[in-house]
Amino acid sequence: MGWRRVILLVAVVSMAPRAVAASDPLRVGTSGDYAPFSVVDARGRVTGFDVAVAQAYATDRGHELQLVPFRWPGLLADLAAARFDVAMSGVTVRPERSAAGRFTVPVATSGAMVLLRDEGALRGLDHLDREGVRIAVNAGGHLERVTRARFPRATVIAMADNAAVRQALQDDRIDAVATDTMEAPAWLRLAPGWTAHGPFTRDRKAYLIRADRGDLAGDLDAWILERERDGTLARLRRAYLPPTATDVTATPLAALLAAVDERLALMPVIGATKRAADLPVEVRERETIVLDDAVASVRAAATRAHREAPAEDAVRGFFAAQIAAAKEIQKATATGPHAVDPLPAAELTTVLRPALARIGARIAAILVVLPAGLDGTTVRSAAEAALRVPGLSDRSRERIGAAIVQVSRSRRVAPGHPHDAGESN
Repeated sequence: MGWRRVILLVAVVSMAPRAVAASDPLRVGTSGDYAPFSVVDARGRVTGFDVAVAQAYATDRGHELQLVPFRWPGLLADLAAARFDVAMSGVTVRPERSAAGRFTVPVATSGAMVLLRDEGALRGLDHLDREGVRIAVNAGGHLERVTRARFPRATVIAMADNAAVRQALQDDRIDAVATDTMEAPAWLRLAPGWTAHGPFTRDRKAYLIRADRGDLAGDLDAWILERERDGTLARLRRAYLPPTATDVTATPLAALLAAVDERLALMPVIGATKRAADLPVEVRERETIVLDDAVASVRAAATRAHREAPAEDAVRGFFAAQIAAAKEIQKATATGPHAVDPLPAAELTTVLRPALARIGARIAAILVVLPAGLDGTTVRSAAEAALRVPGLSDRSRERIGAAIVQVSRSRRVAPGHPHDAGESN
């Protein structure tokens, strides 16, 4: 789904806030076709990692769980139409989805890859990008987008049903199939003589919540962070995900860096929109507003969490480092392979800035549970690995990492709060 369709969908979502109630049902969108996150078993039951997480959260919070089926091409339309409150089905974090809803803290990582026949003429990723090569992929999702981008000369066959992609693989009717590191092990068991190549992307899986459900987003984020800390997520990963899926994504530091990366991923389209409207990349007055709003948001998050907020100068320094990185990306992606099409100028105010604000609210909530006294080398190494947006320099990664360290050092250890004992898991 392209950006222009996203802005039409965003326009129909009510942004009126509401309060979560334990008596409310939890309506979870699930595809049922994406193992190991969501799949229909032989008895017709929907199971998988994300279904198990949804069941655990609903039980803890006293919600009735209602699973609502969706198809990948209609994910954002269904979200905008409020058919469900949250999509929990191996959803990949992508900028157009950030613009349409609210992502949670990530729960897993993956990477796109292709499967090839061992005895075939094709010998790897570099052999696939040529005319006449047929690559099957599930239609409408992240994998279709990245497959078309990675192999522009190949014939990409988008199939509306993921089962049809698997069947094409088993029947040897295509040259390759696009899948990912989570799904590939099960597919390879169905097709002896095929091998996996890649990954060629680095992706995060999170839960996509309606834009108007900030209440649910905040509560689910807090629950995910706690379930990472107490080992629940690790147990569910071992039960449902491949043995190689060992990344711990929901510690405060990992979650914070993922949110920063998600925010920066919107900068290429923001820069393109500004250029198309002849607007400057740098507006000092706007930056002052953003910094003031960030400080206020962190204070409000600390009050809600009954925590002491980090020092104001450290918070300002952290968001100032993000602003500098944002401007760098906007300028760096003006031309070349990472350039993107602009949105109408009005969408800067009605779509993109609200999306930034939603991500900013998650960042603020994570900052107030960031452990005190994080090790600088550890943080900078994590920032180097986690901040992946094209156009971002190593120097900017270092500045963001250093700013996180300053926030951590500005916080006093609060007895009784486990996150303040240092980064866990």
